[in-house]
Amino acid sequence: MTVPNPKIVPERPRIRQLDEAAVNRIAAGEVVERPASAVKELVENSLDAGARRIEVAYADGGKTLIRVSDDGCGMSAEDLPLALARHATSKIDGSDLLNIRSFGFRGEALPSLGAVGRLRITSRAGGSEGAEIAVSGGRMDAVRPAALSQGTVVELRDLFYATPARLKFLRSDRAEAQAIRDVVQRLAMAEPYVGFTLRDATGGGEGRVILRADAEQGELFDALSQRLRRLIGNDFADNALPIDAEREGIRLTGFAALPTYSRGAAVEQFLFVNGRPVRDKLLIGALRAGYMDVLSRDRHPAAVLNLICDPERVDVNVHPAKAEVRFRDPGLARGLIVSALRHALADAGHRASSTVAGMTLGAMRPEPAATATPRIYQMDRPSQSALRAAYTAQAPLAPVFAEASARFELEPDAEADVTDNPLGAARAQVHENYIIAQTATGMVIVDQHAAHERLVYERLKRQREENGVAAQALLIPEIVDLSEGDAALLLGHAEALGQLGLTIEPFGGSAVAVRETPAVLGEVNATALLRDILDELADLGDSRRLQSRIDAVLSRMACHGSIRSGRRMRPDEMNALLREMERTPLSGQCNHGRPTYVELKLSDIERLFGRT
Repeated sequence: MTVPNPKIVPERPRIRQLDEAAVNRIAAGEVVERPASAVKELVENSLDAGARRIEVAYADGGKTLIRVSDDGCGMSAEDLPLALARHATSKIDGSDLLNIRSFGFRGEALPSLGAVGRLRITSRAGGSEGAEIAVSGGRMDAVRPAALSQGTVVELRDLFYATPARLKFLRSDRAEAQAIRDVVQRLAMAEPYVGFTLRDATGGGEGRVILRADAEQGELFDALSQRLRRLIGNDFADNALPIDAEREGIRLTGFAALPTYSRGAAVEQFLFVNGRPVRDKLLIGALRAGYMDVLSRDRHPAAVLNLICDPERVDVNVHPAKAEVRFRDPGLARGLIVSALRHALADAGHRASSTVAGMTLGAMRPEPAATATPRIYQMDRPSQSALRAAYTAQAPLAPVFAEASARFELEPDAEADVTDNPLGAARAQVHENYIIAQTATGMVIVDQHAAHERLVYERLKRQREENGVAAQALLIPEIVDLSEGDAALLLGHAEALGQLGLTIEPFGGSAVAVRETPAVLGEVNATALLRDILDELADLGDSRRLQSRIDAVLSRMACHGSIRSGRRMRPDEMNALLREMERTPLSGQCNHGRPTYVELKLSDIERLFGRT
């Protein structure tokens, strides 16, 4: 049986002009993916209208009702039909698509929503009467008078009723409602001086308040901090560092959490460009790079950061959803984020997250009898002589480790029993691993190995910065064949790589010769290393792969060269360790992102014993 060729048609296909309704439905598929997309477009319109109070109500996860009310400038009766026309907007004149200073500018949201749902707009501009207009499935009604004191109310019912196939791709009401909350929360972070209210009106009536954030007052950082307390919680605000840095006309503001306040997923990363919420891989990569030295790979930093620059230096006209941006100088934007975060974390010194103490107190509770693990009695533990033999076997043998190890000695005029220091005065050592120190307001428990590991690591890094990275010359240079584009890209960063001990030169055509590699890395697969660097350069425009590998080696050296668990320390050594922790940046967490100490306030301890 012969199967007809589907590409052979009896007559030539004709080009047709799609009608307005079909065009609007196609555009709606790009702009409105789900109810949360509709909420985002409508709330951004309210912000562009200068609203100071915005209320969002939804029913059934936004599938049957979305209503956004604001007190913005409003629209006149003559403006309403034009607002529902495609590519009609009051925000730009079309002459310059790079100088965009508003959230919206395409003029697609309202006609797209009217094409796939039942849309009603009621508005009143200053000095004019209220009016309303309705559109259902692309069919527009006439403008009618309406009662409204100020601003605009946009009501969208039965989203996607005109395109029922789209309804099958929506998630549960609960999931769609959570997506709406996330959208409103992000926009509320971007505008702390605007009040936001989110209601679930499922079942009719006013509904219940899901989120409420009144307009904040005061300076930017105070207002933003209070807004974040309402939206994210006190834990983030209490453990976040203010970020305010500027370089070559680009400014970065916001808050970044301490490394010990990290999350198991990227759920508390909120990034903005000129106040616009974005999900940009360059910014996400820069955020990760800023915490590279203080977080393990399975942990994620928490931050709320806004990158402010001239609109002409960033292109927001990349995607209809406007969630992606393109910078004219991506390296500058990325470098500013990385350096600002690292400086802020270094300035935090030994500070660790306050949530560490909360988790410690939560762990101090009786174990359930049914699931309790068998107790280990003293006779079942290894003897002290066996432990000492094990610790002796673990002792470092290489001279470099011995040099890296600290010789803690107190300064002649220092007092060993001063509790006014941030980490207090050492009182005891328990299990030959934990130092107990008394502070003026409580006590501190220090993991001696983790703390000293960070101190040695920072000392090794300082030595690297002062003396540079030692390079070892290859007896026979390794030749790596690349494409012309990859070779040019790599050679363009040859100077920066040379400062890290990796020397490369052109070798004719598109080949690159590797003449020196960092000595600390030992034997290196140069081809694999170059290709890893190229992948990172192509993805992010910058590469820290080589530096991260060198840092990993230094971290391992610090681990082997630090005080072992099980070493008995004298009081003066313990106090000297505490003082050096207070002087060393990032000493609040070890090289793997875990806390090096826990601080318990006296009130917390008294509460454990029921004394409060």
